Amino acid sequence: MSFASLGLSDALVRAVAATGYTTPTPVQLQAIPAVLEGRDLMVAAQTGTGKTAGFSLPILELLFPNGKRPADYKRVPKKVRALVLTPTRELAAQVHDNIRSYATELQLHSACIFGGVGANPQIKALAPGLDILVACPGRLLDLVGQRAVDLSAVEYFVLDEADRMLDMGFIHDVKKVIARLPAKRQNLLFSATFSAEITELTNRLLHNPARIQVTPLNTTVERIEQRVYRVQAGHKRALVAHLITMGAWEQVLVFTRTKHGANRLAEYLEKNGLPAAAIHGNKSQSARTKALADFKANRIRVLVATDIAARGLDIDQLPHVVNFELPNVAEDYVHRIGRTGRAGRSGEAVSLVSPDEEKLLKAIERLTRQKFEEGDLQGFVPPAQAELNSDRPERPRSNTGGRGRNQRPAAAAPRSQGRNDKPRSNSGGKPRRPQQTMPGIAVPEDAVARERRLQAMGNRAIPETAPAAAPKRQRPRREKPALLSN
Repeated sequence: MSFASLGLSDALVRAVAATGYTTPTPVQLQAIPAVLEGRDLMVAAQTGTGKTAGFSLPILELLFPNGKRPADYKRVPKKVRALVLTPTRELAAQVHDNIRSYATELQLHSACIFGGVGANPQIKALAPGLDILVACPGRLLDLVGQRAVDLSAVEYFVLDEADRMLDMGFIHDVKKVIARLPAKRQNLLFSATFSAEITELTNRLLHNPARIQVTPLNTTVERIEQRVYRVQAGHKRALVAHLITMGAWEQVLVFTRTKHGANRLAEYLEKNGLPAAAIHGNKSQSARTKALADFKANRIRVLVATDIAARGLDIDQLPHVVNFELPNVAEDYVHRIGRTGRAGRSGEAVSLVSPDEEKLLKAIERLTRQKFEEGDLQGFVPPAQAELNSDRPERPRSNTGGRGRNQRPAAAAPRSQGRNDKPRSNSGGKPRRPQQTMPGIAVPEDAVARERRLQAMGNRAIPETAPAAAPKRQRPRREKPALLSN
């Protein structure tokens, strides 16, 4: 079956063919006719199955029947006809790029807005009114609050990667956006996995939806070859470099749990002759865009990313994905490895599992209903103990139970002073109380004792060579008169 048989115009069919696709995927075969019929849609499909074209092509057909804009249509300033909501910047940019590639023969007015960049160009793009707006929830609500965009005229609303929205804590922002939309609209919800929360949101958002499920829930693409390597955590970076080198992998996407871990791994690979870059939430949008562009153009060999990028990366024919650390949430494994094996192609997913990650591995195998094969180490020799460099830097520890950043180093002098120690200075500037002595006990008059007494009384400015003070003159004692004798 061809795209033309699904009810799309010749302009869209030619644009799709120009991107290299001639046969619709299973999700597109079911989604496109349902959207053209005006039905709400609930799609459960994994990443890489063609979901973006499944909603963007029919929306473009509805906005431009037979490839032409209706003669009576007029753009309304700041108003939007179709809204696509995505969880991440990369995914928003990817969806927008795909829509524009399908609309090469249409007079489409569209924009993509997300945080991390200046808002003024986005406000300017929104001002004349748009056919399609692709947005992340946070920046969209900011611009709605500034009255830079009006959502009251939205006819088509797409919630893409709904499960990721919930994982990233955007559910409240999504509800705020939905509250701004008109009651009468067509709703399309796409998600790779479904949970109880997603089902609840679906029941409130969609009205008698057409349900499409092209793969079993929470399963991975069959064309992806998956294997695990059990290895100590301190050996993981050396093993990644070894596998890439020995396997002659030219394009590798590596996932880590933390931003700092992504930076350290990228630096390690660079030092070992493997061009690499890291992308994560702390990177500026320009740095993330450049790293992704360099990776797609094969200027760098390895791209290290956190889960923030698990849904927003679309690399043609990506052959290898590495889970440097297993995700804490088992469902995220599906999204990570979904970056390979896209559009019917094959791929390879490798997971490095340390002993403390065995429980995470068991949870992933239960979720995907698969038992992963052990990988071939290809002669890997763990580095010597002196060469080990843990992925997480050691934090300074103390014997006092962890005082924090102001704790005293272990080598610092103890608080108590011996008799011959150098006198401690008083940081407060206040005189210390003089040492109390028991009455009747004489204090030895040596230089150290005298100096301490002088400091205690606030006389620290007196030099040690100062002449000793003259003894006090004692008043002569008056002798009592002798008793007169008889």
